[in-house]
Parts: sequence; structure tokens; C-alpha cells
Amino acid sequence: MPVAASAIYFLNLRGDVLINRLYRDDVGGNMVDAFRMHIMQTKELGTCPVRQIGGCSFFYMRISNVYIVIVVSSNANVACAFKFVVEAVALFKSYFGGAFDEDAIRNNFVLIYELLDEIMDFGYPQNLSPEILKLYITQEGVRSPFSSKPSDRPVPNATLQVTGAVGWRREGLVYKKNEVFLDIVESVNLLMSSKGSVLRCDVTGKILMKCFLSGMPDLKLGLNDKIGLEKESQLKSRPTKSGKTIELDDVTFHQCVNLTRFNSEKTVSFVPPDGEFELMKYRITEGVNLPFRVLPTIKELGRTRMEVNVKVKSVFGAKMFALGVVIKIPVPKQTAKTSFQVTSGRAKYNAAIDCLVWNQRHFVRCSPNHSPISAPSIFQSPDEFIILY
Repeated sequence: MPVAASAIYFLNLRGDVLINRLYRDDVGGNMVDAFRMHIMQTKELGTCPVRQIGGCSFFYMRISNVYIVIVVSSNANVACAFKFVVEAVALFKSYFGGAFDEDAIRNNFVLIYELLDEIMDFGYPQNLSPEILKLYITQEGVRSPFSSKPSDRPVPNATLQVTGAVGWRREGLVYKKNEVFLDIVESVNLLMSSKGSVLRCDVTGKILMKCFLSGMPDLKLGLNDKIGLEKESQLKSRPTKSGKTIELDDVTFHQCVNLTRFNSEKTVSFVPPDGEFELMKYRITEGVNLPFRVLPTIKELGRTRMEVNVKVKSVFGAKMFALGVVIKIPVPKQTAKTSFQVTSGRAKYNAAIDCLVWNQRHFVRCSPNHSPISAPSIFQSPDEFIILY
């Protein structure tokens, strides 16, 4: 079920209503008093972003020094509600020059009311694309003095972009130099037992693109699993060592991707938006190769001292290396003193986060014949250090 929001409120940290919009008549105008009394005054804002008071549900999120509260009277999609809030804040920032706080709201009452009427109709989210809304809501907000000057140019055929199939890209774009930048950002989530065996491991990643192309280009991006599907019959009849493919799970695409072509050809075909955007998100649960292997050893030296021996070994290829490796080891809050012995890099105790932080600028894979870095005889690996506290 969609959001079906009955009302939306913008409050400051004291609970004063900065601006509000009622979309349905199934809630009263005093619902914000219930939110202020039962949630804000009881100091329970950080416990749960969804609260039910009486027959209404409150979805709230803090952005800078402003609370955005959505009130619904029926069972609604919570994820869709918070997605709407995030997209709405990004829209306001595009009009206000990158700032969204109490002062920005007070300086742009008229513009915010006009945007709230466009991005939600009878409680249901509508178009929240800044590129499209700026085509027919041309009023400029009070921008921050530190923000960059807007460079949006008026483009004809605004109606076609709102209702057409390519509403995320405007026509008539011309660049002297066509450029496309692509970045892949991945994070590894690992759960390991005390004996060193991997209990759970998955990778979440996203593909970020920045496009500066003229006209309406149609781009194609091939993935590894496309090669695997094409050679599936060959691999079954004649398995080879190099026949490993990557299976992507929980793939989410940008609205510009042609899903029909992806399902049939396993090719990501799309007409990209202008500028920076997130093309896709994915998750991998099988065939994950860990870049590092961490082997910790903890010994208790009495009631007030502890020795931590951490070995970090690289398991990636010999031609690869890692930059800016940071290893954080949590320690008790009562830690009073620490001492370090490291074979490479630098280590320090950060009392603010209760962690021992070990920084390695350049981490390479050591060959079997590689001599270790000079260290006390207690060390058996060039990539380990001991902490005593």
C-alpha cells in the first residue's frame, strides 16, 4: 500500500511548527500536539522512528535542526514514507542551494508550500525529480551565500518530460566533450567464529555514474553473470577452472534502466540522467573472496591487563595492493593506558570511540620468500602488532 499520508509537519527542536500541509480530513489539526507531548517531551525521539498514538501512526526523521513528521491514519508503507522524506529533502536542497535547516524553511515558505502541492496529491507521492520540477516551478529559493550559482537553463517540452518515457533527462543537452565516469563501491559484511571459520559473509555494492553526454544516448553495461549465462551449456559439458561467475542477488536499478532488456539479454541498457546518479545496487552472498584474513589472539594478564595479538594477512593477488587500511579493535570503556608494538604502519588509542586504531597506508601481499619487517622476536608475521593495556 502506498504512503497515503494524512498530513506532514516540519518542526524545530523545540517542537514549534514551522510549516505543515494537510492532505486528508481524517486527522485533526491538533495531531502535532500529541506528537509533541508523547514523543518529544518524553525524550524518546531516538528510540524508534515509528510511533502509534491513538489511531494514528507517526513517521518522523530529523534533518539538521528540523523534524519532518508524517501522520497516517491507516496501515501504510513505512519504507515508502521515509523514501519520500529523503527525496523531498534532496529536492528542497536543490532549490535552497544545498542547505536545509530552520532558517532555510523560514525564508522559503511560499516555495515550500508550492512544492508540497506538487510532490504529494491526496497523500500519495508524485514526481520528486528536481530536474523536472524546475522546468515549471521556476521560482528560486533564498540560497545560502556559500552555495554555487545555479546553472539550470530553461528547456522546452516540459510537459513531455513530465509525462513521457524519459522524464529523468531533458532534451537539448550539448557538451563540448562527452565524458562518462563509473565507480563501484562495495562493502564486505563478515561474521567469523573464535576459531577463524567464516559463519556468514556477504557483499553489498552500488554502481555510481557521472555522465556528461550530448543528446539522448543509449548506453549498455555488461555484467559478469551475462557471460556465465551465455556459456552455461559449455560449462556443463566441459567444466573449466576459469568458469566462475558472479551471481548477483537483490539487484535494484535506477528508473532509467530497461528492465525488459535486462531480463532477456542480461544487459543493463539505459538512457542516463544528466550528472551524477546511482545506477544500481546489488548484494552477493556466494563466491565471496575476502581481501584480508584477521587472526586475533587475546590473553588476560591478571585482572587489569590484557594482551591482544592481531595478525592481518592479505589473501588477494600478488599484483594487487590496498591503500588506506584501517583496523579498529574495540576495548573496554575503563581502559586507562595502552602500549603498542607494530611492525608496520601506526597505531594509537582513540578514547572517543573506545578503539585501538591501526593505520596502514600501503598494504601489499607478502611472498613466501619476503623477509619480515624488523620487530621483536615475539612477532612471527610482518603484519601483526600487540597491544597491552
